[in-house]
Amino acid sequence: MEYQDAVRTLNTLQTNANYLEQVKRQRGDPQTQLEAMRLYLARSGLQVEDLDQLNIIHITGTKGKGSTCAFTERILRSYGLKTGFFSSPHLVQVRERIRINGQPISPELFTKHFWRLYHRLEETKDDSSCVSMPGYFRFLTLMAFHVFLQEKVDLAVMEVGIGGAYDCTNIVKKPVVCGVSSLGIDHTGLLGDTMEKIAWQKGGIFKSGVPAFTVLQPDGPLAVLRDRAQQISCPLYLCPPLEALEEGGPLLTLGLEGEHQQANAALALQLARCWLQQKGYRDTGELKASRPSLPGQLPLAPVFQPTSHMQHGLRDTEWPGRTQLLRRGPLTWYLDGAHTTSSMQACVRWFRQALQSRERLGGGSEVRVLLFNSTGDRDSAALLKLLQPCQFDYTVFCPNLTEVSSTDNADQQNFTVTLDQVLLRCLAHQQHWSRLHEDQASPEPGGPAPLLLAPRPAHTHSASSLVFSCISHALQWISQGRDPVFQPPSPPRVLFAHPVAGSGAVVLQEAAAIHVLVTGSLHLVGGVLKLLEPSLSQ
Repeated sequence: MEYQDAVRTLNTLQTNANYLEQVKRQRGDPQTQLEAMRLYLARSGLQVEDLDQLNIIHITGTKGKGSTCAFTERILRSYGLKTGFFSSPHLVQVRERIRINGQPISPELFTKHFWRLYHRLEETKDDSSCVSMPGYFRFLTLMAFHVFLQEKVDLAVMEVGIGGAYDCTNIVKKPVVCGVSSLGIDHTGLLGDTMEKIAWQKGGIFKSGVPAFTVLQPDGPLAVLRDRAQQISCPLYLCPPLEALEEGGPLLTLGLEGEHQQANAALALQLARCWLQQKGYRDTGELKASRPSLPGQLPLAPVFQPTSHMQHGLRDTEWPGRTQLLRRGPLTWYLDGAHTTSSMQACVRWFRQALQSRERLGGGSEVRVLLFNSTGDRDSAALLKLLQPCQFDYTVFCPNLTEVSSTDNADQQNFTVTLDQVLLRCLAHQQHWSRLHEDQASPEPGGPAPLLLAPRPAHTHSASSLVFSCISHALQWISQGRDPVFQPPSPPRVLFAHPVAGSGAVVLQEAAAIHVLVTGSLHLVGGVLKLLEPSLSQ
């Protein structure tokens, strides 16, 4: 059977929205969930103890956990180790979630392992059980374990799906080391509505005697992590900032842009170094004079000189869809899947700094465009408010659908929502955006002056916004045929019927430079990448 057949069958198991609802219903008894995952694992032919062979690095957090995983995997791969890497969500193809040596497993390997696991679970179904097959995310987690064991990886970097304590990756009993990236507010219906409640969930991955590392957090959540670790005798360390590791040595170059990546890189260095030490490797970086920890605070992780392998790993890290730049003729695409308030703040800082550091073109106008969508229970109005200072000329809203119909590509299918539902959501985003600009147009007397990034050109249309029914139509309007790679057939005439679309098309056609920020949803970024980078679909 072909890869697309496997993905279509996988999609019938469950989509993420269904999975979230199921976990919400069951979260009162987390042991029930983890026990169910152990039973699925046993039915698939493995025991929990078998997972110890994978030498797992288990990483959670609200923002930056994927980037931390990517840095960690790349550092250890630079030591010549064979790496496995399980992450979510995928951007273009579901096989991106299971990587060997940084590369998504091939369609052939995915198809082989999918059907082997699927048939094994089918054969061991208990008719008396109401849930005979695992859901989408559980199935992929099981499949990742099987792939990594079959492919005999030296280690597996496992990114938690949601939370930690109740997450199905948490059936791992003996990881080598655990990490917690920056905490923030996300999935509140599932994890709780305060940072402390969320920290409790994240600290659920700690294991007795297994070293764990975290980055600087607000005092409340940090105290929760510390207490969680102390209760089970887990040695938890606070990572020194990246600058402390650079002192007296070369500045570290990161493959991922944005100031917020420094904390992720600092955490990754500690995780990789700890893993190497636990496995008896010697080339782990020369220790510098340690900084004393303050009484009552977490002990500081070692300050050391990163090795050349570590330096190369940080520099060569790639993680698509996160602070990613694509330069295409007059167009520059800025792609970042930020979807929480804290990650959106980091995204805005990155975008504004990137604009400020670019070379100014001699003459000619520059146009800024926002392409936005937000899904689930996230506060889209709060996210849009954070984007206001970027002073966009045009704002475009569309659902996370590459085409109006995506039946030809199983990787992009989503059975949980209808086109009407997602378009209504986009219209609500547009209304939020319009209200923000109405409020800005009539500031309170004596209020602060609006923050401008740079003098705006005369054609500015700060409140001009459009809604398109799919990503392809949105990109066609934004690019106006000027992206040398994205060259779809002629767009339907109706695309330019709206007055803003018609006048905006002229502005975009004549602009010397077009800067497009795509953000609000990793799934939106994935759909954009699918169209802008056709090689990702091959």
